[in-house]
Amino acid sequence: MSDSSAENEGSLSFLSVTAIGIGGMVGGGIFAVLGLAVKLGHGGTPIAFAIAGLVALVTAYSYARLSVTFPSEGGTVEFLVKGFGEGFFTGGLNVLLWVSYVIMLALYSYAFGGYAASFFPEASQPIWRHVFISLIMISFTLLNSLGSKLVGEAEEFIVGIKLTILLGFIGVGAINIDFARLAPGNWTSVPSLLAGGMIIFLGYEGFELMANAADDTKNAKRNLPRAFFSAVGFVVLLYIAISFITVGNLPVAKIVAAKDYALAAAAEPVMGQLGFVIIAIAALLSTSSAINATLYSTSRVSYIIAKEGELPKALEKKIWNQPLEGLFITAGLGLLVANLLDISSISVMGSAGFLLIFTAVNAANMKLHEETNSRWWISAIGVLVCAMAFVTLVLHGESQPSDLIVLAGMIGGSFIIEAVYRGITGRKLSSKH
Repeated sequence: MSDSSAENEGSLSFLSVTAIGIGGMVGGGIFAVLGLAVKLGHGGTPIAFAIAGLVALVTAYSYARLSVTFPSEGGTVEFLVKGFGEGFFTGGLNVLLWVSYVIMLALYSYAFGGYAASFFPEASQPIWRHVFISLIMISFTLLNSLGSKLVGEAEEFIVGIKLTILLGFIGVGAINIDFARLAPGNWTSVPSLLAGGMIIFLGYEGFELMANAADDTKNAKRNLPRAFFSAVGFVVLLYIAISFITVGNLPVAKIVAAKDYALAAAAEPVMGQLGFVIIAIAALLSTSSAINATLYSTSRVSYIIAKEGELPKALEKKIWNQPLEGLFITAGLGLLVANLLDISSISVMGSAGFLLIFTAVNAANMKLHEETNSRWWISAIGVLVCAMAFVTLVLHGESQPSDLIVLAGMIGGSFIIEAVYRGITGRKLSSKH
């Protein structure tokens, strides 16, 4: 699609695209990584969030420039093809991207099921968790099958409620902040803060979902870059404020002990059990909006990968002008993984897969900087910091040997799938956009 056609078509407004980005970022990530972030950064945790935010903003620059130049519902897939050609390397990365989306989709669904089940008696919680995992996945799969306009409108509604709760938490929590806990004397070492920043980057995964909305965006040349920087910039400030309130209201030891429930634990000293319940509701909204945005993106990723030769041809068919085969198969795989496996052990490795993809996208924009009218050195910085984040994830002490095995299996398996599928079908990767 040319830039001119992108200017005149599309059903998604600037606000809808921005909501998709915010919904993708403020999903399960902030609830999953906050405890670990505080463990690494202590009083300096807001600084670590700022460091991670800079990494996200630099990478968002590459995505914004590539999205305007090569608008496509495939987003990242198309950028990799344009940057590295139609060979085996690009195909393997494309399969890795799809696998990473499926894993993150399963993680969000698993988190939603766990939070929803917490409102029921403990003995019945395992059953209710599976019920809610299935219900949330099926519900948003049906919503996505009805079209992109409904997806955007749903994101605006969900993100609005979720942000109201989180901003309320910030406002109430600001009343009783103990600033001594945030003083430089309570910060960890610079290397630990940097490591914390790289780990925290997991919470920013999701901004790339906006690239997949390029074909559906009104006045894309103007609105897409604004949406990228607005969404990422807002979330950076939101995360810094959340970490500021959390560390300022609760001792580090209690935050670390709370682990995935750090936000809810931080609300209890101020609002009691009601605060815990309210934050749990925010968690449900956050994970549900992340599921919604991820399904929207992944259905288009699987469609475009199949169209370019990397997945079966059945996935490149459209029904009612929607890539429903890709949507249903992706949702089905995510549903199976969420119900059958322990997602917590592979969540970090799934995000590591995205960091590899972000490294490659920054490198692609660096190569194409003249065509995308970009400053190559900004994307070069993106390559460096994303690679550093990946290495930190792999080598960090919190990672278990099983996590490294999963990551190796994801990466190696993606390229093996690429090689086997090419060998069996003889299909070639080809960009058609």
